[in-house]
Order: sequence, then structure tokens, then C-alpha cells
Amino acid sequence: MNLRQRPAPTRGRGDPHAPPPAARYEEPYNIIPIHSLLSDHPSLRYPEVRAAAAALRAVGDLRRPPYREWRDGMDLMDWLGAFFGFQNDNVRNQREHLVLHLANAQMRLSPPPAIADNLDPKVLHSFRRKLLRNYESWCSYLRKKSQVRLPLFRQNPETHRRELLYVAMYLLIWGEAGNLRFTPECICYIYHHMTMELNQVLSGDTDVNTARPFNPSIYGENAFLTKVVTPIYKTIKTEVERSRNGTAPHSAWRNYDDINEFFWSRKCFKKLKWPLDLSSNFFVDDPKATNRVGKTGFVEQRTFWNIFRNFDRLWVLLILFFQAAMIVAWRETEYPWDAIRDRDVQVELLTVFITWAGLRFAQSILDAGTQYSLVSKDSKLLLFRMVMKSMVSLTWTAVFTVFYVQIWIQKNSDGRWSDAALDKIYVFLKSGLVFIVPEVLALILFILPWVRNFIENTDFILFDMLTWWFHSRLYVGRGLREGLVDNIKYTLFWITILLSKFSFSYFLQIKPLVAPTKALLSLRLSRYNWHEFFSNTNRMAVVLIWTPVVLMYLVDIQLWYTVFSAFVGSVIGLFSHLGEIRNIEQLRLRFQFFASALQFNIIPEDLTLVAKDNLVQKLRNAYHRFRLRYGLGQPHKKLESSQVDARQFALLWNEIIFTMREEDLISNKDVELLELPPNCWGIMVVRWPCILLCNELLLALNQASELASAPDRWVWFRISTSEYRRCAVIEAYCSIRYVLLYIIHERSEERGIVTRFFEEIDRLVETGKFTTEYKCQALPNIHAKLIILVDILMSPKQDMRKLVDVLQTLYELMVKELPRCKKPVGQLMQQALAPRNPATTEEGLLFVNKVRFPKPDDAFFHRQLRRLKTILSSRDSMRNVPKNIEARRRIAFFSNSVFMNIPRAPQVEKMMAFSVLTPYYDEDVLYKKESLRNPNDDGISTLFYLQKIYEDEWENFMERMRGDGMENDEEIFTTRSRDLRVWASYRGQTLSRTVRGMMYYYRALKILAYLDTASEMEMQQGSMGLWGSRNLHQSRAVNEFGAVMMKFTYVVACQIYGTQKRKGESQAEDIANLMKNNEALRVAYVDEVHLGRGEVEYYSVLVKYNQQIKQEEEIYRIKLPGPMKLGEGKPENQNHAIIFTRGDALQTIDMNQDHSFEEALKMRNLLEEFKINHGIRKPTILGVRENIFTGSVSSLAWFMSTQEMSFVTLGQRVLANPLKVRMHYGHPDVFDRFWFLTRGGVSKASKVINISEDIFAGFNCTLRGGNVTHHEYIQVGKGRDVGLNQISMFEAKVSSGNGEQVLSRDVYRLGHRLDFFRMMSFFYTTVGFYYNTMIMILMVYTFLWGRLYLALSGVEGAALDNTRYNRAFGAVLNQQFVVQIGVFTALPMIVENSIEHGFLSAVWDYLTMQLQLASIFFTFSMGTRSHYFGRTILHGGAKYRATGRGFVVEHKSFAENYRLYARSHFVKGIELGVILIVYASNTPLAISRFIYIILNLSSWFLVVSWIMGPFVFNPSGFDWLKTVYDFNDFVKWLFYGGGSLAKADVSWETWWYEEQNHLRATGLWGKLLEIILDLRFFFFQYGVVYHLNIAEGKTSIGVYLISWVFMIAAVAVYIVMAYAQDKYAANEHIRYRKVQVVVTFAVVFLTLMLLNFTALTVLDLFSSVLAFIPTGWGIISIAQVLRPFLESSIVWDSVVSLARIYDLLIGMCVLAPLAFLSWMPGFQAMQTRILFNEAFSRGLQISRILTGKKINPES
Repeated sequence: MNLRQRPAPTRGRGDPHAPPPAARYEEPYNIIPIHSLLSDHPSLRYPEVRAAAAALRAVGDLRRPPYREWRDGMDLMDWLGAFFGFQNDNVRNQREHLVLHLANAQMRLSPPPAIADNLDPKVLHSFRRKLLRNYESWCSYLRKKSQVRLPLFRQNPETHRRELLYVAMYLLIWGEAGNLRFTPECICYIYHHMTMELNQVLSGDTDVNTARPFNPSIYGENAFLTKVVTPIYKTIKTEVERSRNGTAPHSAWRNYDDINEFFWSRKCFKKLKWPLDLSSNFFVDDPKATNRVGKTGFVEQRTFWNIFRNFDRLWVLLILFFQAAMIVAWRETEYPWDAIRDRDVQVELLTVFITWAGLRFAQSILDAGTQYSLVSKDSKLLLFRMVMKSMVSLTWTAVFTVFYVQIWIQKNSDGRWSDAALDKIYVFLKSGLVFIVPEVLALILFILPWVRNFIENTDFILFDMLTWWFHSRLYVGRGLREGLVDNIKYTLFWITILLSKFSFSYFLQIKPLVAPTKALLSLRLSRYNWHEFFSNTNRMAVVLIWTPVVLMYLVDIQLWYTVFSAFVGSVIGLFSHLGEIRNIEQLRLRFQFFASALQFNIIPEDLTLVAKDNLVQKLRNAYHRFRLRYGLGQPHKKLESSQVDARQFALLWNEIIFTMREEDLISNKDVELLELPPNCWGIMVVRWPCILLCNELLLALNQASELASAPDRWVWFRISTSEYRRCAVIEAYCSIRYVLLYIIHERSEERGIVTRFFEEIDRLVETGKFTTEYKCQALPNIHAKLIILVDILMSPKQDMRKLVDVLQTLYELMVKELPRCKKPVGQLMQQALAPRNPATTEEGLLFVNKVRFPKPDDAFFHRQLRRLKTILSSRDSMRNVPKNIEARRRIAFFSNSVFMNIPRAPQVEKMMAFSVLTPYYDEDVLYKKESLRNPNDDGISTLFYLQKIYEDEWENFMERMRGDGMENDEEIFTTRSRDLRVWASYRGQTLSRTVRGMMYYYRALKILAYLDTASEMEMQQGSMGLWGSRNLHQSRAVNEFGAVMMKFTYVVACQIYGTQKRKGESQAEDIANLMKNNEALRVAYVDEVHLGRGEVEYYSVLVKYNQQIKQEEEIYRIKLPGPMKLGEGKPENQNHAIIFTRGDALQTIDMNQDHSFEEALKMRNLLEEFKINHGIRKPTILGVRENIFTGSVSSLAWFMSTQEMSFVTLGQRVLANPLKVRMHYGHPDVFDRFWFLTRGGVSKASKVINISEDIFAGFNCTLRGGNVTHHEYIQVGKGRDVGLNQISMFEAKVSSGNGEQVLSRDVYRLGHRLDFFRMMSFFYTTVGFYYNTMIMILMVYTFLWGRLYLALSGVEGAALDNTRYNRAFGAVLNQQFVVQIGVFTALPMIVENSIEHGFLSAVWDYLTMQLQLASIFFTFSMGTRSHYFGRTILHGGAKYRATGRGFVVEHKSFAENYRLYARSHFVKGIELGVILIVYASNTPLAISRFIYIILNLSSWFLVVSWIMGPFVFNPSGFDWLKTVYDFNDFVKWLFYGGGSLAKADVSWETWWYEEQNHLRATGLWGKLLEIILDLRFFFFQYGVVYHLNIAEGKTSIGVYLISWVFMIAAVAVYIVMAYAQDKYAANEHIRYRKVQVVVTFAVVFLTLMLLNFTALTVLDLFSSVLAFIPTGWGIISIAQVLRPFLESSIVWDSVVSLARIYDLLIGMCVLAPLAFLSWMPGFQAMQTRILFNEAFSRGLQISRILTGKKINPES
């Protein structure tokens, strides 16, 4: 028993008549019953808990609060609550919070304090410094004196109490702040004033107004909530309402960041005062008020220029290099340095200074244009700086231009580079040197990062004045520089990339295009094919040729980053020892070392014997790791010699195996083959799992037979070369001896013979004479009989005759065949190896009536028999054990991870406490029975699907149910239906799966706590207990779970649980069951209490399941200032529940995650990382690796999981080290809880701008000086979307979120406050990735439009005759082709797979993916990302998209796919297709030429991917009947007549209007840009009409204008027909038919006249279609932008009607190839094979799933 754990004190027996304190004792509690320290709760046995509680109770002589009755037993928390008006439940919540943390912190002290029952001052001091560090920093920043007033060198109870009050005050404010927790400096402001009043109370000050003792200005019941929190909350709520649900421009309303940043200025003290002055313009709700406080610190303006503005240093570098490279390449020398020797080139290169100054001017204009609304009468200096920056940069531009012109004037007048001209150059260079002084200073500070950090972190006014010109003074973004070593690492990384990129750009992008450019400029066309507005020049053609090259130049750093990060990530992964154990076979080779490595890393050292963190100890640990990792030494010797070590390892390993059995990943047989049984039967070696011992005994027998004449020592040496073979021989021998002695009656003569025989063998083995006395050739015969013996004993039919026969046979073999010299009977009798009285009857024969069978119900004995049988008879290598792929992966990863560099685990008592938080809304908790069994439209039930996908797991589940007493399989659907629901839910993305996974932490900690404290005897009993009830609670030591309760808690934020309970929804019942079955689970929810008259009160409520009273129990109920959800839902849900979390760390887990027991064992190790410096800082976020568990459902899910896997492993590995820019990308990262709760929480919640809420926690962390690391020795499971529509909605959400990030202040500040190279890392791994994806797609557009321009204008035909042009033109094509292949995108996947699974496996997987059309999927995803990112940057419209987390096997209708992809893919794909068709029709290139084929191959692949992608990856996508049904459904949806009030999935009109929502929300510049982009559709008509035969070669502008007559006529015909249909079709059908005939006749007549009397041909008619249809689409697109002006006019109805026809036309273009492929035989089967190939390889029957037949789920 641990000496620090004391027996529970007995309850006092004082006055028997005294009333028991029932009310206090029965008060509900969360983790520790602090209200009743005498209760028999395990955690109260720790003196640290009593010490913390006692410290709080030390109220002493403090003045009692005047507003509340003071009772005995109240503490400092009650004192603060009474004085300052905090809610009672807030006080109770934070009391437990504080006591728990202080107790845990004191437990970790080493050495422990001398007096265990007293709170150590160091603990409180350390906690106070950490908790209030942000407040102290805020005071320093504002140059305000901190109100935390403690004597520096005087420690006494008074100081101790004051420090406790300061800490408690902050926690109480934070715990009741509600939505204000997102504004940490606002909380600092409140804390500052309340602490000031606390100091006055503590000092005994007198109120100057009343001459009475001073009382706080905020007092009374719930006063803090009412008078402090609610006014600020209402201001935020009003601003959110002003945002019109996020559709208003961000610049028009204040978000959480604006409210918070108001407190970054000293003016907050002047404006708000204390108590809060509600008349302040901070609280003004009228947006028209002239003196209203507006945006603070930053204005989010929507413009695509934000990309340049945020990362201006990057674009300046790229633009200046491009300019310099163009100047040098224009000389067309072989190498650039040849050109640079030319003085003319040197002078021309000076123009980069003019460009640089011009770019600075552009940046200043952008800053002024976006941030002008920040200027107010309080910030006139900001206006002055904006104006001055523009003027200074403009002046520099003018100065450089003048000096440059003077150089050439002087040179031209002298006719050479004279001294005077050189002097002019020197003047220019001197001015340039002055110009770059700021950059030189930045470079110096970059080389000396600690100097930069000191300047930024020091709040000296002098430093502020020096840096004022460069940037505004901000509270965040200071001191972000990393240490020198990290600086060097990421600098070298980026210098290597930039050198590669610039070399590639110069030699393969810029230089090759100089020759064709010169050729084009010198080309003089006698006649263009159309009306050329800029005749006799080809500058437009040059621009169009250069545009895709320039775009490629701007974004190809992304490709270089991909290549180099893959290389660096692989090197880091190898040095981290990833992938050293990739499969079970490799684990078998290292299992004995694995056992020692697990013991070394997971089991803590005895701290009484080892000095922690000693340099010698660190070196010893490193040496030990080295020996284990590389297989040096014999670690199994230690296990054999130490029973404790062996049993500890066995307990952990077996628990891992048993949890897998509980999860139905492995079968009962697998358990027996994998488990480590307890030492019994006198076996003195490690009893390795059977999979390691298989075939080893047979090999040993063979070796013994081959070396029959060799001495014992040599035979044994050969056998012992394999540790497993040695153990198999010894275990088999000991087991056989035990079994024989067990089945023979105790006092029989036969037992004596057997005993003597084994003694004789032991003696011979000891003396080394076994092979001398016995023939090893006889051993195989004995071995065969022993197998028969074991079979007979295992047989359910107990045949005594057979048993006696085999024993007699064995005796004969042992006596007659085994000895080298056959002994006579007399000698055998003398040696007690034969019976003294030979039998005369059968009854007297050996073993007759002297043996017995083991009891049938002796499960343990039979289990050992089966193991013995396996060792004796197994010839299989058992490479496929376990059979389940997931089980094999988990075992391999876990075993590999314990060889990695992991911090040593502390004891559970000494570990950091932590919580897990999961936000939940209304997703599935458990699947309902009906939803599992009801078939979908294809006739397939979810249950049937799961049975086939997880076929082996279903068999294991049924086996487990039968072992649990199920007699008939049909019971699974009746009496066992809940077990069935649970099994199915654990295979989906449900809350129950997540809760099960996270509760493995609790289970792991209980076992680890048991191992920490259990004695050897208790451990032996616990080990034996594992084979019976599997319940460790039988052991006394394991019942001491007080430490575990204090170290871990799990809070699920079930936001609407209260509403679900009131409505009686099934989710509420399932959540209650989860609480009932999981002791450490707590549920937090928001309760709405309706008071009548429309008044509603909102409460944050925490509940648990009380095991004593057997019902749900409410623990805390804390009133909120109003509705919880003001911003984005998920972060608001997290925020309301975070006050109920505990511990030093917080792991955020989403609803689609899972965990495993073996990974939970390593959480202690992971938390130790918080104590280790990573660089110059300790971590504030521990990044954790994820495993995507949804990759086996289909090939599409495999693509997604593989892509995601490469990011969460290799990608984040490089981001953390060496780049130091890893952010928080979601879950399951572990936060330094107290660091984040004082700095705004674990996410941001402002409407729309923070739609990607998770990554803003990373931004906030980095800006505030935090440190994010990444650790790959532990992983958490994660589910991903598995259907194309789900994946696309997820991509849309993330892309839109990145589009919003571009607007955000966080990205702007990181772009400017990080050093140059970290800024580049940040850009290319966040918004830059999406921006570059969009530019790559735009590059394809510009390339094809450029080619179309060249073909239609006639420039291409003339240029083909120019050999210089032809020779260099291939460069453009090659770049475009490389991008389309997408090899670079796949490189990280290949590299990561190579590390973890081997190179050949990685290459095979990549080839398989290509055969399964992965390139189509990735190309399609590029289209999704670019569309939503671009649209969000221009117009906004980002929103949360619920993707759904179900199983996707049903066929998606064509109408649904059309709604989702029409604008993002289909329209764009058709546009590119039309360009290619028009180009093919008009290009002078021969169709068979290689250049033309390459051009078309890559471009048509993009078109096909975007148009056919949704159908290739749609189950039954090429089924003919479904295609027919889909067409009918599409037409019905398109012409739905129910009006625009119907839902979008029913009515085309509703969908069409919804697709325009972003245009209604966009600003003027967004609308103008949209119109400019739409003008491209008119180019088709302009280019094509001049190529029609009817134009007769004329190039007059009149040809184009006349073509509009036909366009207008076509529209008029449509309007007439539509008008006639509306007016006559219903009631006057004959008249409608007449109009149709007349119009049709007129059109046909006119067409025939034109064919006969003009040069019009039939081919012209088809060409006209390609000319006029895009024009119509352009008109519709522009009309949508102008909808506010057109909607009330008569034109709008025609626009809507025409748009409907165009959508029908687009639908037919998409449906035509789909219908053809559906009609063709074989494509459906091929598609099914491609889509579900992974499933087929695992023996699934997907063909049955997709037949559409009704399948009986029970079958």
C-alpha cells in the first residue's frame, strides 16, 4: 500500500443528539465531495485533497460579508461569492476545480512536502503565476499597475490566503463569464477592477461616501451576472443581430475579437469606468450613432487583394525576381551570369527598386483602403501614418525613377559608360541603400531572434516609438521569434526550396518563352481573321501566352514545398523510428525486446530509488533505449528473473488483447493464441504467446534428432539460439510433467514411477548426460503419443480405455525405446521405474483405474491444455493471426511506438490531470433497431451492409453472444437487440463509439494505478483473476481508484440534452445509458427555463449518473446571461461546457473519433511533453497523430483516408519540426488547459469568419507566444466522410473556411509578425494551399483561352511558320501537363506509405489507386476546393455544411448530383469542353500533331473528371434503369410548378435562387468583378462569327453587330413561344398550336432562305450554336448579378425561364455520356469493381448489395 495514502478517517461520534448534517452530506458533487471531507470517498484518502480544502477554509479574521448569512464551514470561495455576487453553483464548481488542481499539483511535488496535510506555498505560487500570467502581461502592456499585490519575500498565512483569493477570484469570474470567455482581455479588465475592490476590502479601507467599511460596487444575489456580464453580453448579441446571421459585411458589425481588442487600449478605462458606465458609447446599440465604438484593431474587408496584403513580403520577392529574371533572360545568353556582366543589364536591374517602391505604395493604399474605418478622433495618429506611408513610398518611387532616367540620359549623351554615368549609378545605389535600411535591420534581428523578442516583449515607450512606423502596437503577435537552432533549420529548408524554384523558373519557364515572345512581337500579320482593335501588334497574344506561365511561376513554390516536405518528413519519420515494426511478423522477431520496451516506457520507475531528470539518468535511459531498439542484450532474462516485471507486462498485454476481443476484432481462438498466460504448472520461463511458439517445438525435435550423437551442451546451444524455441521446449516439458502427475492418482505406484522418471531426466539434464543416456531419435514417437494424449484429455467424450492405452504406450516408449541401453526389469524396479508387482490380470496393468480425466468445468485447465496442444502440434507459422486487419494494424503500431522516443511515464498519482471534451448536438448516439434493419431504396439494410463489410467482426460478435448465454441466433434480433445496436453503432461514427474510446483512458488509468501500488502477491492474484471473471475489482488494491478519479474526467457537451429529455427523444435515453455505464462521464447541456410572457432563462447544467441512488443527478446549474449560441455553434457549445472540465490538460475530441485501450496507456507519457522544452518554449498544444478508420468501406473512402493520413502524419510532422508553424487542425490535440482558458479558449466563435473554428485556436496560440508540437507515438482514431457528396460538402466547408481566414485579422497578423521564412511556411500550409489550387485551375483556363484567342485571331497560323516560336512553345504545354498529372500531390502519400508499410507496398497501393481512378477523384476535389475558395474570397457565403456521418451505399439521384455540382463542376467543365471543341475546329494545327494531342489529353481529362466524377463514384451510377428513373426525376424537379416556396430538393426555382445568395451578400467590387468575369462568354460569339462562311471572310465590326440581330431574334422567338404557352396552352390549346406552327415555319423559312441566297452552310448552323449559347449564359449570369435592379421588371421572368432552359441543356450535356455508358454492357460491373475493389479484396459481396434486391437482414 502506498504510504502516502491514508486510511479513511472514521466519522466523528460526538453528541449523539446532534442532528446529522444531512443536507451538506447529501449535496451532489462532481468528483470530490469537498462538502463532506469525512465521507468514505477514495479521493479523500489523499492528504493533498485535505490540505487544499483546509487552505480554502482558512478564512481567519476576514471581515464577514454584510449581504449574506455566514455559517460555519464556509470558506474563501463562499466569502468571495457573498461579497461580489457570484452564483452559488459557480462557487461550488470552482471550489472543486481549485481544490482538485491544487491537490493534483501537490501530488506531483518531488520531493513531497514535509507536512503532507499543509498546502505547499510553491504549489499555489506556481499556479497563481500561470493562471494570472496573461493578466500581468495585459497590465504591463497597458502600463497599468497590477492589482495582484503580494510581498516578494515574506511568506505567512496572510500572504498565503491573499494569493488564494486572487486565484479564486479569477476562476469565479471566468466560470460565470459565459460568452465573455471568448474575450480574455475583457475578463482581465473585469478582474482588474474586482481585484482592486478586493484589495480595498482586505486592507480594511473605508468608503469615502458612507464612512463605513468599504464594500464592493457589485454586490447582491447574482449581481456579477446581472451587472457585469449581461451588459457586455447584450452588446455582443446586438452586434450579432446586426450581422444578419453573418450575411452583412464583416466591417459593419463588431465580432468577439473587436469586443476583446477594445480592451487593448487604455481608453477602455476612460470609457467604461467601474462599475460599468452603461451610457458609454461602447454599449450603444444604434449603428447610426456618430460616436459609436466601431471596429477595433482590424477591419475585415472582403477583397481578393487580401492575399497580397497579408503576405506582401512573399509577393514582393516573387515579383522582383521575375522582373530581374526577365531582364537577364531577354539577352538570351546561355547562362544568366553571362548577361549580368553587361553594364546595360546591370543598370536595367536597378529598376527593381522602382518596382519595390511601387509595391510599397500599393501596400499602403491597400492598408488605407481596407482599414480607413478604424480612423476616429481617438486614432488620428493612425490616419497620419497611413497618409505618410503612401507619401513616402510614392516619393521613393519618384526618386528612383528620376535617378534611373538620369543614368540613361548621361550614358546616351556620352555615348558610353563614362565616369559621370557611373557617378549617377553610385547615387542611385546610395539611395537604394537608404531604402533597404529597414530590411537590413530586419535581417539582423532575424539572425539575433532573442534581441527581436526582447524588443517586442518589453513594454518600453522608446521601443514603441521606434517600431510605430512599421506596425501598430498590438497586444498579440509579440516575441514570436524561435530559437537560433530552429531558425537555422527552417531557413535552410526554405533557402533550398527557393534556390530550386528560382533555378527552375529561370531556365524552364522564363528563358524558353523569350524567343517566341520576340518572334510574336516581330511578326507582322497582313490580315487578322476578325476585326482587330489593336492592329499591327501582337501584344495581346504575348500577354495571353505569358499569363499561364506567370500564374505557374507564382504558385509552383507549392509544388516544390510538397516535394521537399515529403523528403524532410520522411527523414524525420525515419529518425523518429516510425515504421520499424510494420506487421505481426516483424513484431514476432522483436517481441522479447517489445516486452522490455513496454516495461521501460509504460511502467514508471521507483522514484524513491532514482533521481528524476538527472543528466546521468537521462544518459542511462538513452543507452537503454538504444539497446532495446537494436536488439542488444537478453531482456527476457530480466523478465524471467523478475516475477513482478513479467506479471506487469502480462497484465497490460492481456488487457490489450481482451479489449480487442470485447470490440470483436478478434475471436476466442485468437485470444488464446495471443495472450500471455500466468505462470503455473511449475513453468519457470516466460510463457510467450502461442503465435511466437508455433512450430518451435517441432524444429527443436528435428534439431535434437539431427544432433543425436552430439553432447547435451551443443544440442541445447542450438535450440537456445531461438529464445522462443527454448521457452517452447521448457514449457512443453513442464506442462507434460504437470498433466501426467495431475491425471494419475496421488498415492498410486504409477505416480511414483512418473515422478521418478522426471527426476531422472532432470538429473541427466543437469549433469549434461541426457544424449549419452537417451536416444533423441525416439523423441518424435513420444511427441506423437503426447499429442494423442492431449487430444483424449480435451475430448468431451471421456474414454478411459484410450487414455490408459496411450499412457501405457508412452511408458513403453520411455522405458524401451528412449534409453540407449535397454534396462532389465529388475534394474527398472530397483530404480522405481517399474511396478514391483507385475500385473497378472488386466485390472492390475499399469494405469488401469489409476488415472482420471480433468473436470469438464475446469476452464482454466482446459485452456492450458489447448495451449499445450498448440505448442505440441502447431506446424503453421500463424502469420495471419490475428485475422482482422485493424487488430493487426493496432498491435503493430503500438509495439512500434514503445520503441520510439517517449518520455518516461510517471506514476498515476504523479501524472498531470486531464479532461476530454466532446461537443455533441443531435447526431446518432446508438443506431435504432429499425434503422438498422429497414432496407434502403436499393433493398439493402444497414445491418446487412455492416455484416458484409465487417464479416469477421460479425462472426466474432455472434461467438461472443453465444458465449454469453445466447442459445439461438434469432435472439440477436429480439432479447439481444441492444447488443446488436451497440455492435453496429461501434462501427459507425456515433457518440457511443466516441465515448467508449475515450473511456479507455479511465480503464487504462485504473490498471496503471493498480500496477503502481499492487504488491507482488496482489499482482499474482490479479493476474489469475483475469482468467476468471475478467474483473480486477476483485482485488483490494485495484479498488483504490481515488487517484484515477482525480486525474481524468470526460465531459460531453450535449447542447440540447434538456430539450431531448423533455420531448422523450431516444437520444436522451441513450445518453443517460452512457452515463450509467461510464462512471467518469459527465454531460453538460444548456437548459431553457420558460418563465411565461415570453421570458426564458438559460442555464449551463452538468449532470452525472449517481450509482448510489441509481438515477441521473444534477451537479451544477449556472445561469447564463442569455442564449448560449451567438456565434458558430460548435465553439459556443465547447465554451459553455469548458467550465466543467478539470486538470492541467484538455483534449478536444470530435463526434467522429475513437480511441483504443493500448493507445490510452500512453497518455501519461504524452502529458509529460508539457514539461519539456521544444525549442525555446514548452508546448501549449500537443499535436496528436490520427488514424483514419473509415478507409476500408470503398475505394473512394480509401482515397480520402490516404490523402488525410498523409497530412495528419507527414504533413503535420514537418509543420511542427522544422517549420514551427503547426496549428490546431481539429482534433485530437491536447491543450495546456490553464494557458488557453486565460487566453480565449480552445476555439473562436465569431459568426462566419470563424467557421473553421479549430484552426483559429492554433492562430491564437501562435500569436500569443504559444508552441504547438506534434507527437506520433500515440494516435487517436478518426472517421472521415465516405461518399463523394459527403466529401465534397466537407471540402466545400473547409475551402470556404479558408476563404474566410484570408479576411481575418489572425492571418494578417501572422503574415506580418512571423519572420519571412515562417511566414512562407504558414502561407503554403494554410490559405496558400487553397489559393494556389485555385490559381492552378485558373492557369488551365487562361492557357485554353489564350490558345483559343491565337487560333481565332489568326496569329497562331502565322506563328506556325516561325521556327523560333515553334521550338520554344513546348515549354508552356509541358508545364500545364505536369500540373494535370498531379504527381506532386500524390508524393506525400507515397513517401508516408513507404515509411510505414514499405516501399513496394506503397508503390503497389499507388498503382492500385490509379487503376481505381484516383486521379479523377483528386482532380474533381481540386475543382471543389478552387470553386468554393474563390467564391468565398470574392463574395462570401461560407456556411456550415452538415455532411452526415452515415454509411453511403445508396445510389444518389442525378437531380441531387446536379444541385450539388452544377455550378462548381458541370458548368466549368462544359465551358472548357466548348473551348476545346471551338479550338479544334479553328486551329491550323494538324489534329495528329503531338503538341495538339498533349494539349487535348490533359485538358479533356480535366473536363471528363469534372463532368463524370459524380457518376463514376456513385453506386449503381451506370445502371440503365436508374439512369432512366433519374432523368424523369430530374425533369420533374426542373419543371416543378409549386412555386419558389418549396424546398430546393423539390423545386428548381428555389435551388436557383439559393445558388445566387452569395451575389446578394457581396459588395460593389464583388459584383463588378463577377460581371467582368462573365464577359468572357461573349468572346465565343465574337470569335466564331468571323469564321462562318456567311461572313465571307469580312473582318468588319459590322459582322459582329449583325450577329446580335440573330441573337435577339432567337431570344424573341423564345419569348413569343413562352408567352403563348402561358396564355393559351391551358385553355386555348388550338391557338397555342397555331402560334407554334407559325413560329416554326418562320424560323425554317428564314433558315432555308439564308442557306439558298447567302454563303451560310449547315456547318455554320452548328458553329453558331457554339457561338450563341455561351452568350446567352453570359447574359443570364450578368442578370443574376443585377437581380436587385431587374427583379421588379418584366425582364426578370424571361431571365428565370431562360435559365431553366439552360439548366435543362446543361443537364442533357451531362446526362448524355452517362446514358451512353449505362446503355453499354459491362460498364456497370466495371464501375462496381472499381468503386468497391477494396471491399472485394476482403471477400465482400457488394454485387449483392448493388442488385437492388430485397435482402432479409436475418439471412
